[in-house]
Amino acid sequence: MHKRMLAATALLSMCLGSAASAETISMWVRSGSGGGAFKAVIDAYNAANTDKVELTEIPNDQMVQKYGTAVAGGQAPDAISLDLIYTPSFASAGQLEDMTDFAKSLSYFNALAPAHVKQGTYEGKVYGLPLLVETSVFAWNKDLYKKAGLDPEKAPASWQEITANAEKIRKLGGDDYGFYFSGGGCGGCMIFTFAPLVWGAGADILSDDGKTAALDTPQMRQAVDAYRTLVKSGAVPASAATDNGVDFLKFLGGKIGQQSLGAFAIGTMITQHPNLNFGVTLIPGVDGKPSSFAGGDNIVVTKGTPRVGQIQKFLEFVYSEEGQTIMAKNGSLPTRTDIAEKVLKGQDPRLLVAADAIKVAKTPYTLQFNDLINSPNSPWSQFINAAMFSDDVDGAFANGQADMQSILDSAQ
Repeated sequence: MHKRMLAATALLSMCLGSAASAETISMWVRSGSGGGAFKAVIDAYNAANTDKVELTEIPNDQMVQKYGTAVAGGQAPDAISLDLIYTPSFASAGQLEDMTDFAKSLSYFNALAPAHVKQGTYEGKVYGLPLLVETSVFAWNKDLYKKAGLDPEKAPASWQEITANAEKIRKLGGDDYGFYFSGGGCGGCMIFTFAPLVWGAGADILSDDGKTAALDTPQMRQAVDAYRTLVKSGAVPASAATDNGVDFLKFLGGKIGQQSLGAFAIGTMITQHPNLNFGVTLIPGVDGKPSSFAGGDNIVVTKGTPRVGQIQKFLEFVYSEEGQTIMAKNGSLPTRTDIAEKVLKGQDPRLLVAADAIKVAKTPYTLQFNDLINSPNSPWSQFINAAMFSDDVDGAFANGQADMQSILDSAQ
């Protein structure tokens, strides 16, 4: 009896020790950024591990400010799912844990979404790793293609084709239009859908180090000319000139023949617009070579958290085939290109196009993303509006280039 009591006491001690060593990782995710997929993978992880991840959803437009305030006050969560465009800024401020050794120890590190890894790298060290991945793709309405005498199964591969198809669709008359974009000061919309025309052709809007504006290039002038041609032909609804992003998903109405969209729209069309007969392909560059915008979130770890090891263990689960499959089934694109086809097996094949875009997708690398691009009064927003709709294209380029450089110079 004495031996049994000792054994029971030892077992109880082990259980109590195990419970005491279990950790809870506090994590924030921004609302509307794949939260459903992330919650699903957290639920699976929590069910299988003594360590737990406690998720808090933060309104998208409050995340950056709230996290900055929390860090300053010593009340920050252990980790957050951060819009990848802001990763360099927080890394440069010394607020994030260096994850370089962990990242490079992963056998699949080179298969992680490349644009996310680049955005997560500052001065050669990795501070952010891909978590939620979004890309931009080109969609066409197969029914409108057929009505206009076009091959509904043939994806356009150049802007000459897109323009010709748009004009034929517009000839159907009424409220059927050949192309659409949100051009009225929606800088975020247009970096997402329009910049790939330039990236595919090997140009950019900023230098690699993010310190020099590179807006005025032959490739950008070709891209602007392609959109201006579409506008002048009447293939684009007049409302595009004032659309600040409210109608970014106008394609879903079934009256737009072609539009560049986010990959998230594929799931929306499949589930909420089942009668919309559409195809998707990569966005052609002005020379026909495709590109895409890489959006979504990086996971970043707050500097000084004692739970770095637990977060790394959780990340390994997220990156496992099981974790990637759970996230894919809940609406997130894979973060690993080496197993993307496997984890998307059985899902709508159009999602594979969005996953393929990860390999060629880019994101402008800058510490001033919001001031340069996202803000309604940003140089990029004003450039787009003037370049697409005004009569002074040269002035639009000159002002855009100068204003972008001024912001970059003031930050150095």
